[in-house]
Amino acid sequence: MLTGFRTDFQMPSVNLFGQGTAEEIGNRLKNLGCRKPLIVTDEGLHQLGYSEKIAGYIKEAGLEVAIYPKAEPNPTDKNVEDGLKTYYEENCDSIVSLGGGSAHDCAKGIGLVAANGGKIHDYEGLDRSEKPMVPLVAINTTAGTASEMTKFTIITDTSRKVKMAIVDKHVTPVLSINDPLLMAGMPPSLTAATGLDALTHAVEAYVSTAATPVTDACAIKAIQIIPQYLPKAVANGSDMEAREQMVYAQYLAGMAFNNASLGYVHAIAHQFGGFYNLPHGVCNAILLPHVCRFNLIARKERFAEIAVALGEKTDGLSVDEAAEKAITAIERLAAQLNIPKGFKELGAKEEDIEILAQHAMQDACAATNPRKPTQKEVEAIIKAAM
Repeated sequence: MLTGFRTDFQMPSVNLFGQGTAEEIGNRLKNLGCRKPLIVTDEGLHQLGYSEKIAGYIKEAGLEVAIYPKAEPNPTDKNVEDGLKTYYEENCDSIVSLGGGSAHDCAKGIGLVAANGGKIHDYEGLDRSEKPMVPLVAINTTAGTASEMTKFTIITDTSRKVKMAIVDKHVTPVLSINDPLLMAGMPPSLTAATGLDALTHAVEAYVSTAATPVTDACAIKAIQIIPQYLPKAVANGSDMEAREQMVYAQYLAGMAFNNASLGYVHAIAHQFGGFYNLPHGVCNAILLPHVCRFNLIARKERFAEIAVALGEKTDGLSVDEAAEKAITAIERLAAQLNIPKGFKELGAKEEDIEILAQHAMQDACAATNPRKPTQKEVEAIIKAAM
């Protein structure tokens, strides 16, 4: 929705899609001039043998490899410090992130500090680094966060119990790989949560104050794909058509929000994730209809267009009625996918609402929300989502 401003459009220079593309990792690293990458992943994927499989592809290309398998679901400043220690001890020169947003964000944090020095806390905010991070290739195993192709890095500051939003052009990977074969074993609950994370990205980007015709095209296409294929991917993880379509949907949503940014769904979700260590996709899914309802007055026409993209029939309806249908469609999809109805059942407490709201208003994602709330209004959104 920017007018009269110059904009840019950022994403990795090379992006691979399709079954078997992960097998190209070794030769791709070799072509980048890398000698020994550090694979950053989580314990679950490591125990399932995913990291060893990727390490095998790298070794086949004649390269050495090391593994840091301890990225947490909400990666922390300590994860970055520990991963950086492994990076130096193993004499690595590049990084491969393997997983969903947690692994990618942890890897970005390691790479950023490796190149620029200091601590990860020094880079909270917008474009705080001076040098590009070390070469990062991101191999995605979920269809939701789009962290494999964005300039966003979310790291939990364990002392403050706050998620730091690091938005920096220097953390964009040089290469992303989306191989749906790596996603076939993703549990239904994780498939649902990450898929609704992607929908949140698309919706927030579409109503963002920084939206452009380019980001609109990406966002609206993602919104069209997700309700068609996410339920199929949840029902049958081996449905390769559904997995492939969700790969494209989450990537399109990533292209949108990487350049149009987000809004108060993410600004608030980051606080629940940091404060209670809750899954990011679930937080977004719970918050999305509540923030949309708050934003409705500022973007009625756009929400009406979102309703159509979600498959709703709006012929003969007023703009207000059509816009409301977008929210009911989102709520219906979340219910169909068994997303929790509120934060109370996840252990959140009403006495924490004030501090959550205070931190949300300071989050980088709040800047492009289409409606500017007071703290009391943010508290009301959170209370409604409890």
